[in-house]
Amino acid sequence: MPEPVPQAKPAGEAPAEAPEEAKPQPEEDELPPADGADSDADGDEPASTELTGLFVEKPPDNVVAVAGTDITFIAKVDSSTLTRKPTMKWLKGKWLDLGSKAGKHMQFKETYDRNTKIYTYEMKIIKVVPGDAGGYRCEVTAKDKCDSSTFEISVESAQQEEQADILSAFKRADAGEDEGDLDFSALLKATKRKKKPEKEVPEIDVWELLKNAHPSEYEKIAFEYGITDLRGMLKRLKKMKEPPKHSEAFLKRLESCYSVEKGKKIVLSCEVVDPNVQVKWLKNGQEIKPSAKYVMESNGNIRTLTINKTTLADDAAYECVVGEDKCFTEVFVKEPPVTITKLMDDYHVVVGERVEFEIEVSEEGAHVMWFFEDQELHKEKDSTKYRFKKDGKKHTLIIQEATLDDIGMYHAWTNGGHTKGELEVEEKELEVLQDIADLTVRATDQAMFKCEVSDDKVTGKWYKDGVEVLPSDRIKMTHIGRFHRLTIDDVKPEDAGDYTFVPDGYALSLSAKLNFLEIKIDYVPRQDPPKIHLDTTGNMVSQNTIIVVAGNKLRLDVEITGEPAPTVVWSKGDKPITDTEGRVRVESRKDLSCFVIEGAEREDEGNYTICVNNPAGEDKAVLFVKIVDVPDPPENVKCTSVGEDCATIVWEPPKFDGGAPIKGYLMERKKKGSSRWTKLNFDVYESTTYEAKRMIEGVLYEMRVFAVNSIGLSPPSLNSKPFMPIAPTSEPTRLTVHDVTDSTCSLRWLAPERIGAGGLDGYVIEYCKEGDTEWVVANQELCERQGFVVRNLPVGEKINFRVVAVNIAGRSAPATLSQPVTIREIVEHPKIRLPRELRTKYIRRVGEKINLVVPFQGKPRPVATWYKDGQPIDPKMVNVRNSNVDSIVFIRSAEREHSGKYELVLQIENMEDRATIEIRIVDKPGPPLNVKVTDVWGFNAALEWEPPKDNGNCDITGYTIQKADMKTKEWFTVYEHNRRTNCTASDLIMGNEYMFRVYSENLCGLSEEPRHGKNTAVIAKTGLEYKPNPYKEKEVSCMPKFTQPLVDRSVVAGYSTAISCSVRGFPKPKIIWMKNKMIIGEDPKYLMQNNQGVLTLNIRKPSTFDGGKYSCMAVNELGKDEVECKLDVRVAVDPEKK
Repeated sequence: MPEPVPQAKPAGEAPAEAPEEAKPQPEEDELPPADGADSDADGDEPASTELTGLFVEKPPDNVVAVAGTDITFIAKVDSSTLTRKPTMKWLKGKWLDLGSKAGKHMQFKETYDRNTKIYTYEMKIIKVVPGDAGGYRCEVTAKDKCDSSTFEISVESAQQEEQADILSAFKRADAGEDEGDLDFSALLKATKRKKKPEKEVPEIDVWELLKNAHPSEYEKIAFEYGITDLRGMLKRLKKMKEPPKHSEAFLKRLESCYSVEKGKKIVLSCEVVDPNVQVKWLKNGQEIKPSAKYVMESNGNIRTLTINKTTLADDAAYECVVGEDKCFTEVFVKEPPVTITKLMDDYHVVVGERVEFEIEVSEEGAHVMWFFEDQELHKEKDSTKYRFKKDGKKHTLIIQEATLDDIGMYHAWTNGGHTKGELEVEEKELEVLQDIADLTVRATDQAMFKCEVSDDKVTGKWYKDGVEVLPSDRIKMTHIGRFHRLTIDDVKPEDAGDYTFVPDGYALSLSAKLNFLEIKIDYVPRQDPPKIHLDTTGNMVSQNTIIVVAGNKLRLDVEITGEPAPTVVWSKGDKPITDTEGRVRVESRKDLSCFVIEGAEREDEGNYTICVNNPAGEDKAVLFVKIVDVPDPPENVKCTSVGEDCATIVWEPPKFDGGAPIKGYLMERKKKGSSRWTKLNFDVYESTTYEAKRMIEGVLYEMRVFAVNSIGLSPPSLNSKPFMPIAPTSEPTRLTVHDVTDSTCSLRWLAPERIGAGGLDGYVIEYCKEGDTEWVVANQELCERQGFVVRNLPVGEKINFRVVAVNIAGRSAPATLSQPVTIREIVEHPKIRLPRELRTKYIRRVGEKINLVVPFQGKPRPVATWYKDGQPIDPKMVNVRNSNVDSIVFIRSAEREHSGKYELVLQIENMEDRATIEIRIVDKPGPPLNVKVTDVWGFNAALEWEPPKDNGNCDITGYTIQKADMKTKEWFTVYEHNRRTNCTASDLIMGNEYMFRVYSENLCGLSEEPRHGKNTAVIAKTGLEYKPNPYKEKEVSCMPKFTQPLVDRSVVAGYSTAISCSVRGFPKPKIIWMKNKMIIGEDPKYLMQNNQGVLTLNIRKPSTFDGGKYSCMAVNELGKDEVECKLDVRVAVDPEKK
C-alpha cells in the first residue's frame, strides 16, 4: 500500500521529504492577496495534524490548489478500540454530502490495513475548478463515537504575467476581446496567495488607484488599463474594502448552496428591502423565463424561485438580481444510487476476437464509468479501441479485436455499485483436423496430398525435401476452405521424396512421404513364389504394429509380387474380410492390395492377417492395428476445500486413456448461472489436485476438467457441484465473564468484526486448567447465542476459557480471556428488584390473566416464598414458578377472592429481603337501590336513588339514567356518567307518562342489570284549545280541452305507427277515437292508451285501407272537444326495381 502523505497534494507530485522542502517559495509573478485574505509569506510551514479523537491523520487546515490540477486529501482512523467499522462522510459547507457527487470530478477511496487496524480514506478532486473553493469537513462515526475535521480549499488560476493576471480575470471566455460570454469564475472566491516581495522599481497598483478614485472615474481607469468587465471589477473592488458594506437591496440573501434529490422540487428564497421591486432570476448567467418548471413568486418582501421535477441539468449556479445588486447560490442535484443488477462475466478469448462486457443497472440513463485496471476509459479518448453502448438499462463495453495488451481486470462503477470481470487473451492456435498421409504410387499415376486445418483463412506453402514446390502443368496446389491439396499428375521417379505443408504465420508443419513404385516387366515367362512387400515407413511404429487415430481413415497399400498373380486374403483373427464396399473393405489392383478402414473405431483394434498364394508358393504377414483416441473425460470432479479467494479441486483420471498415456489436464471454471467458461491453465497440469485462485468471495463457481493425451483433448467432465470461496470469520470480540458459581461459569462475547460471505453458523466454547495444554469442548452442538454457561467445573480450580467462531469454511482464530477464572461462588445479599408498575396498587378485572414477574438477585440461589395476607399462598388458586433470577406469579383467570396483599420473602441462609404487592380484582357493580320520582313540575321530573350494595370492589364512577314513555316503551338515555345520586329529567312531553331506570358504573363498565323506578312521572296537560281555520274548497271543474292536437302523418305500409294528443278536463272526460267519423270499436288492430291525459292510438302494421281521417273526442258533463288529423299510408318501393 502506498505511503500516505500528511497533507493534500496535486496528483502526480512526490510527497515532501522534509518540512523545509515543503516550505513554499515566493515567486516574482504572483499577485498580492486580496485584503483580509490569509498570507503565508512568512514562510512558516503548515501546522502538523494534531492526533486527537478518532483521527490518526487529518487533512491540512488550508490548501491552495491551482485550477486544472488534481488534488488529494487523506484521513486515517484507528479502529483498534472500535467495536464496529467506522463510517466516513466528506461534506462541503455545513451539510452537503459529497458522496452523491462521486464521478469523473470527485473520487473516493477506502483501504484497510489488517496489521495496524487503520482505515485510510481518500478524496480526490480531478481538475480543480474555481467552484471547488470553500469550506469542507470530513466526519467519522463509529457507534457512540464521533470525530470531525474541517479544512479550507482556495483555488488560484495558473501562473501568468502579472499584468495579464489582473486583466484576464475580466476577459471574455473562449473568444476575442469583445466576443464570447463573460467569465466571472475568477472573481467568485478570494484566493490565498503569498505576498510578492517589493520590487525596487515602483509600479502602479490598479486596485489602489481604483480604491482611492471617485466612482465617476471608474470607467475611465478601466478603459485606460484594458479592463472590459466593469461589473466584475466593481464586485472585486467591493470585496477588497475592509468595512463590509451592508446590502441595500436584500434583507436576507440566498443560502450558499442547496441540495435536492433528482425528480423532487426545490424552493430558492430570499428577502428584499423593497416589497414592490422586480427581481430577475439567472441560471449560469442566463435569465430564467417563467414556465411550468420554473415558478417565480412574490409575497411581500419574499421572492421565491421554485424548480419542479429537478434533473441533472438543474445542477447549476443561480442568481437573484435586484438592479445592480445580486445574491448567488449553487444547487446540487443528488442522483439516487444506481445499483448493478447483472454482474460482469469473465472472458477468455484468443487474439483478434471481439469482447463484449455487459452489465445491467437499476435505472435507465444512469452514468456508468468503465475502468481498465486503475485507468478510466473515456469515450472521446479511447474511441478507436473501445466502443461504449447504452440500451436502456444495459451498458456494454466492446473491444473490437482483443490483443495481448488487453489482458487484465475491467471494472464498471456506478454511484451505488461496482462489478468487475477478467479478460484473458491467448495466442491463436491452429488445430490440424486431418494430417497428410504417406502415398505409394506407380509411374503415370496421380498423387494427391490433402490436409485440413481449423482456420479457413490460413494460407501456406508446399515444400519437397526443403525446397518450395512451384505450380506447373503437372503440379497443382489448391486451397478451398479449410482444405489444402497438392496434386501431382503423371508421377515420375524424381517426384519421390518428403513433402511438407507449412501454414503461414504458425510454427507448424505437416509432412508425408511420396514413394514411387517401379514396375518390372519380365519378358521370360517364369513362376515366382508370392511375396508381401510391407512399407514400414508409414504409420507403422514397428514392423507389425500400425497406430490409427479414431475417426481417421486407414489405407494400407501392400505391394504383392509373384508369378502367376497370387490370390490375396485379408482376415481379422479367424474371420476373413471379403467386402469390397463399406466402412471396412479390401480393394485389389494389379500387384497391389489395399486394406481400407473408414472412420476407425475402437472395435477395429486387433490382429489382421494378409495371406497370398499362387502355384509357386505362399506368403503371410500379421499386422496389429492399434486404435488410439482422445481419452474419456475425468470423473468425480469436486471441491474439497475453499479459502477467501481460492478453492482446492480434485478429480479422478478417466477410465479409458484413449490408448495413449495421459499427459495432463486442463481446467475451466465459470460463475454459476453464466455460460462463459474461463481457462485456468494453458500448459497441461499433471496432478489430479489443483488449487484455483483469484476468485471472488461469496460467488458460486463451477469447475470442469479436460484430459489431454498425445491425440488431443477429451470431452469436458461433468460440472462440479457449485462451491463458494469463503474464509473463516475473524475471532469473536470482547469475551468477558458474566457470572461464576461453584461449578459453572457464564461467558459472554460479541460477534466477530469480519464475518464474510460464509456467514456464521455458531460458536464453540473450550476450556482447560491453568498449566494444561489440552482444551476441552464445553458444548456438543454449536452455540448460536453470544453467551454460554459452562457447567460441571471443579471448585476452586483456575480455568482458562476461549471461544471460536465456526462457519462453513471452518474455525476462526480463538478469542481468549486475558487471565484464568477461579471457579468459586461469590456470596451476594438477596435483593428484590420490584418493577415500577407493581409498587402501587395492581388492579385487574375479573376473568383477566395475571402474570407478575419479580426479578431479584443474590448468590447462591435464594429461596423465594410468597404469602397472601400473611398466609402461604394456596397452590390450587395461584401458580408460582421460581428461577435463579426471578419469581413469577400466574393466575389464569382472576376472581374477586384473589384480591389482597401478596408478600415475597427472599432468603439466603440468615439474610432475607421482602416486597409487598397489593392486588385488587374488580368487577361490574350491582344496580342502584330505591330509584323513585320525588317531584314533577312543568315538563320536568326529579329522581333520586341510593348507591348499589355491590360496588364491584372499586369506586362507583357514575350513573346512567334512561327514560321511556308508557305508550311506546322505548328507552332513551337522559344522562351518562352522572356522579350524584339524583338528577332532573327535563324536556318531557305534556300529556305523557314516563318511567325511569338507572345503571351504576365503575372502572369495569355499567352494571349488568338496571334498577327500575318504583313510580312514574305524569306530565299533566294545560288548558290549550286548537282552533283551525275553515277550509274553503276550490272549484277545479272544467270542460275538456285539447292542449296538443293530432298531427297529419304519412307512413309506410306494413310498419306499425302511432298518433297522439293531450287533453285536460275535470271530471275526467270520456275518450272516443273515430276513423272517417266512425267510432273505432274493440278492433285488435288498434290499441288506445290514456296516460295522465296523453292519448295515444297505436295502429299495428297499417295497410293502404287504413289511411283516412282520424279524430279524437273528449266528453264530460261540462262539454266536449274534438281534434282530427289525416293519415296517409304509402306502399314501399324497392330501389332496385325502381
